[in-house]
Amino acid sequence: MKTLREHIKNAEERKKGIGHFNTANIEGIWAIFNAALAVSEEAGEQIPVVIGTSEGERKHFGAKQMVDLVKGLRREYQYPIFINADHSYSVETATDAINVGYDMVIIDLAEKSYEENLAATKAVVEHRDAVSSQALIEAELGFIGGGSNIKEEIPEGVSEATMTNPEEAKQFVAETGLDLLAPAVGNIHGMIKAGNPELHPDRITAVREQGGIPLVLHGGSGVSDADFVKAIQAGISMIHVSTELRKIYREALEKTLAENDTISPYKYVKPAQKAMQQKVAERIRLFWGL
Repeated sequence: MKTLREHIKNAEERKKGIGHFNTANIEGIWAIFNAALAVSEEAGEQIPVVIGTSEGERKHFGAKQMVDLVKGLRREYQYPIFINADHSYSVETATDAINVGYDMVIIDLAEKSYEENLAATKAVVEHRDAVSSQALIEAELGFIGGGSNIKEEIPEGVSEATMTNPEEAKQFVAETGLDLLAPAVGNIHGMIKAGNPELHPDRITAVREQGGIPLVLHGGSGVSDADFVKAIQAGISMIHVSTELRKIYREALEKTLAENDTISPYKYVKPAQKAMQQKVAERIRLFWGL
């Protein structure tokens, strides 16, 4: 079976995007996995998918337990499903994720100084190499805002001036040795009620060319379909979606609880799981160009 690195290389060469979807519960895992299986059957090929778990999501579910579950699905179904330790805000939490077997780990010190971000990223890469892990290491560069929530307006500080500088990206990659870069190119974590700003494909292309490594788009919730397509064509190889799925799951769950008096969890979470699965399938189709 191909490694995640190989799948990312294949996606980039074919101008396709790998879907990265966050969850903190078993219903979310099955929603994401079943969506990937269904779309893969339609497409006639296995489409890779990544399950993301933030620090909070890892604490809720259990980091090692989540790794074991996802890798168990990969072995049982011989399917390219991978797991990422999303947004690790310290070297310690990032290295802990490497140690329990995550396929991919993000060290996120983008809101710190460039020097702090660089030093932490380099330390995580060095730890990965020291323990002979195959985990891909990703870092953020530029300002994307924080929090997978629904915001009233665009966060202060998000502007063209705080986007990732291509030359800085080149230096950052060279000095850290990381595998993937999450740039700021007009994207914002979470969703904006009034609508997210447009992405900047030209900046994506410039960062990809100068950085020399695959790019990951964070803040996929709220981005228009047209912008997704442009971003993938410009050089994005993986796209994160979280807030959108949380919103869909909660709304479906609230509706079921309001209309049904069952006390069996597996019954009242099922509609929420199906609603989430439907949205994940839509996103996979779009990202893969189907």
